[in-house]
Amino acid sequence: MIFTFGTPLSYGIFREPFSNAFGIAPVALSTVFSVMLFTFFIGSGIVGVLSVRWPARAVLLAAAAATGLTAPALYVLDSYLGLLVVFAVLGLALGTQFVVVASVVPRWFERRRGAATGLIFVGNGLGLFVLPPIWQVAIADFGVRQGFLAIMSVTTLTFLAAGLLCRRPPWVEEASTTVGDLVGWVGGLARTRQFQYLFVGIGLAFAWYQLLAAFAVDLFASRGLSETAASTAFGLIGGVSIISRIGGGYLGDRLGSRRAFLLSLGCATAGLTLLAAPSPVLLIGSVGLIGLGLGGCATLYIPVLLTVYPPEKDTAVIGVFNVAAGVGSLVMPPLGTATIAATDGYTVAILLTAVLTLIAFGLIVAGTERPQAV
Repeated sequence: MIFTFGTPLSYGIFREPFSNAFGIAPVALSTVFSVMLFTFFIGSGIVGVLSVRWPARAVLLAAAAATGLTAPALYVLDSYLGLLVVFAVLGLALGTQFVVVASVVPRWFERRRGAATGLIFVGNGLGLFVLPPIWQVAIADFGVRQGFLAIMSVTTLTFLAAGLLCRRPPWVEEASTTVGDLVGWVGGLARTRQFQYLFVGIGLAFAWYQLLAAFAVDLFASRGLSETAASTAFGLIGGVSIISRIGGGYLGDRLGSRRAFLLSLGCATAGLTLLAAPSPVLLIGSVGLIGLGLGGCATLYIPVLLTVYPPEKDTAVIGVFNVAAGVGSLVMPPLGTATIAATDGYTVAILLTAVLTLIAFGLIVAGTERPQAV
C-alpha cells in the first residue's frame, strides 16, 4: 500500500525534471500524469469490478508483473506517446493493487473493521509522506531514468510479496457472478439517485487532493521554502494522515463510519481555507488539518460504502467508486496548472480546492442517508 498512492500523487515533483529530460512542455506533460491518474482510478476500477470473479492472488501478481515491465521502460520509450503508454500502464497496475488489497483485507474482520482498515491504510499515508522526497532525491542524484528504474524495481518486489500473501478469507464464497450479471448490477446502481449522489460525492472527495497535488509543492516554494523543504512539507500532509488513518478507523467504529468520514472532510475544508493565508504559523496548521482530513477520508470511505452496498461484492463496489475518483483525474492536474498560470497566483486554486470538499460533503450526506439493497 505504500507504493500505490505515493507514486501517482508525486506527479508535481515529476513535472520539471521530466520536462527537461524529455523536452516536453510542462502543460503537455501534465496530461501524461492525468492519464496515469485516469487509469489508476478508472482502469483499475473496471478491473476491480471484474476481479470479483477472479482469485485476488492472480490479480495482484499480474499487477506486479505490469509494474516490473514499466521499470526499465524510460530507457526505450522517451517520446510524449511513449511516456503516455508507460504512465498509463503504471497507473493501471498501481490502482489494481490498491483496489484489491483495500477491498480484500477488511473482509477478514467482522468486528472492528474500521480499525483494521485504518491500519492497512497506514501504508498509503506512509507512501504520501516518504515517496515525494524519495522521488526528488532519486531523480536529483541518479537522473530521471535511473531513479525511475530504482524506485519501480522496489515497487515491483513489494507488489510481488503482496500477491503471494494476500487472499480472500476461506469463509468467503467464490463469486459465481457472470460478466453480464456484473454489468447489469452496475447498470441498476447507476439509475438510482442515491448512487448518483455518492458517485459524484466520492469522486470529489478524491478530486480535491488531486488538485492540491498539482500545485502544493510550488505553493510551498513560493512561500520561501527550498525545493526539498517544499516537497517535505507536501509529504508531511501524508505523514499527518498516518495518525488519522489509525484514529479515523477507531473513531469510525465508535461514532459510525459515516459521521467520522464527514468529520474528516470538514477538517480538510478547514485546512484548505487556512492555506490561503500567507502566515507561516497558519501554514503549519493547514498542513496538519489537511493531513487529518485526508487520512480520515481515505480510510473511512470503504467502510461507508460497505454499509451502503452489499459487502460480498467487495472489489466490485470499491472498483465502481474508484471510477468515480478517476473522472476528475483527467481534469485536476491541467486545471491546477492552468488556474495558477491564468491568475498568476495560488488563491483561486486554493479556494477552488476548498469548494470541491464542500460539494462533496453535501452529496455524501444525501447519498448515505439509508442503506441500499442492490
